[in-house]
Parts: sequence; C-alpha cells; structure tokens
Amino acid sequence: MGLGSTLLLAPLHAREPETVPGWHDDATSRLEALALLQSLNAELLSHPSATLTLERWCGAHHLAPEAKVIAERVQGEDKPLPADAREQLQIGPDEPVRYRRVQLACGGHVLSEADNWYVPARLTDAMNHELDTTDTPFGKVVQPLHFRRQTLSAELLWSPLPPGWENQPTLPASAQAMLTLPHHVLQHRAVLFDQSNRPFSLVVESYTAQVLAFTPPASHRP
Repeated sequence: MGLGSTLLLAPLHAREPETVPGWHDDATSRLEALALLQSLNAELLSHPSATLTLERWCGAHHLAPEAKVIAERVQGEDKPLPADAREQLQIGPDEPVRYRRVQLACGGHVLSEADNWYVPARLTDAMNHELDTTDTPFGKVVQPLHFRRQTLSAELLWSPLPPGWENQPTLPASAQAMLTLPHHVLQHRAVLFDQSNRPFSLVVESYTAQVLAFTPPASHRP
C-alpha cells in the first residue's frame, strides 16, 4: 500500500493543547508515546477499517469496559469537497457526493474525528438509508462491499521527541510536569474501493490525543 500525496486538511476547529492523565513529561514517557503512536499508525495502515482497528486498540489498552466504537455524527454545514476529490473518486462534475462528519468514540474517549465524502450511487439503498438515519460507523455500513483502502497520506501531527533526537548524546531532560499533547496527533487521508475497484469514498481521519488515554507502560514498572 503506497503513500501518495501528503496533503493535510486543516481541522474544523483549532484546539488547545491538552494533557492525558498519567503521562509525565520525561524521556521514558516520550519514547513510549512515540512507539505507541507508530504502532497505531502501522495498525491503521494494515487494515481497511479504521473503526475495527480502533475497537481492537480500545480493547487492548482498556480504554472502556466494552471495546465498542460508536460513531457520533456531527451535524452542521457540509464541508466543501476537496479540489482533487472528484478525480480521486473517478466521478464527473455533476455526480452527487454526500458528506458525513463523525467522531469515533470508545467509552468516554473521542479517538478520531473523520470527514467523509462518499458517492451514494455506488452504495446500496439500504446502506444510504442507514448512513442517513443512524450513527453507525461508515466502515461497518459498507462492510458488505468487501472494500479495500488506499492510503494517500499518513502523518504524525505531533512527535513526542524533537527532530534529530537519535543523534543526541542524551534524551531531553524531564520537565517535571505532565506531557502536553495537541488535540490531533495523527492524520490519515484515504480512498475506499469496492470489489469492482471503483472508488466510493474519500476520508480524512484525524486521531486525537485520547488514543493515549490509558496508564503509560512506565507506570507499571516498580
């Protein structure tokens, strides 16, 4: 699965930096945070459904009593279709495209905020009805299409360690404070294709600092 354009879409609203309980601003925690974000990134890149990947992540890290991801729709004005989207979706200038924005949450943690532009003519009537009337995650609704995912970009929006840290004699000193993270830490841009190799959805997924909202590995050591 190759990476193409690294274009990133700006988040809908700017967010203030936030802290995740339990994560101290020290070298060990920063290394662990970087390793975990890279692991999540690899999991997302190797599976077609971000929703199911987040459910596995939620369960493995005990983010909620039940590892179930719920899509909470964000109602409001539609976000404009990106300039290159029609070419990526292989549709003409007059083909209808629908927009859906959701927050994917596990327990009380919003793990991802996703912008999704999809071609309703390439889905079944039942799928379109479910997308219009429920909060069911998009990936679960379109599972019968046995879709594949082509990632266009995958970017860490925040690095716990400064550039070139691996060439320094020591890691950054502890700030004796809690680790501060931006609201979004990782972003993917991808196109979904059905079994006939027709693209039907362009999605931009912005993963939040809440993916690290569990007890850090260092806290388990004596």
